[in-house]
Amino acid sequence: MNKTQTNHNELTHFDQAGQAHMVDVGNKDVTHRIAKARGLIRMLPETLALILSGDHKKGDVIGIARIAAIMATKRTSELIPLCHPLALTKVAVDFETSQDTSTISCEARVETFGKTGVEIEALMAVQVGLLTIYDMCKAVDKGMTIAEVKLLEKSGGKSGTWRVTE
Repeated sequence: MNKTQTNHNELTHFDQAGQAHMVDVGNKDVTHRIAKARGLIRMLPETLALILSGDHKKGDVIGIARIAAIMATKRTSELIPLCHPLALTKVAVDFETSQDTSTISCEARVETFGKTGVEIEALMAVQVGLLTIYDMCKAVDKGMTIAEVKLLEKSGGKSGTWRVTE
C-alpha cells in the first residue's frame, strides 16, 4: 500500500486539553518495525575529492560519519522530547558519493521488534551522519548544504506499510 498522507485528523502527542504527553503504546502489538530515511550533503568538488582521496587530516570522513549515525539512533529518545526509548535490533547506514553533483547521500535503515516505529531514529541517523561530514569538512568548505532529508518508507504496526512516492 502506498500512502503519501496520513488519514489522522489529530496530533497524537497532545492530550484532550492540548497538553504535550508521551503517547501510550502499552496496548499496541509488538511487531517488526522498519524505517528507511535518506538525505544528502552538497559540497565543493574539491571537498568531495579530499574525502574520496582519504587524505583528510581528520581521517576516514565517511567511516566516522557512519559510526556517528549509528550512535545517534541509540540516543534519539534523549534528544526528541516525547520519543520512546527503543531496543533497536538493526541499524544499517550507507553513503553514496556522486562526483557529478558533488554530493554524498546517506541512507539509514533501522529495525526493531516493538510497540512503536523507528522513523525518527532513521531520520536522526541521516541528519547526524550528514552533520558529521559537515563538521569534519567545515574547515575547507563552510558552504556545504544538507538537503532532502526525508522518510522513504516505514513498515510494521497498525498503520502498515508506507512508502514515499517520488
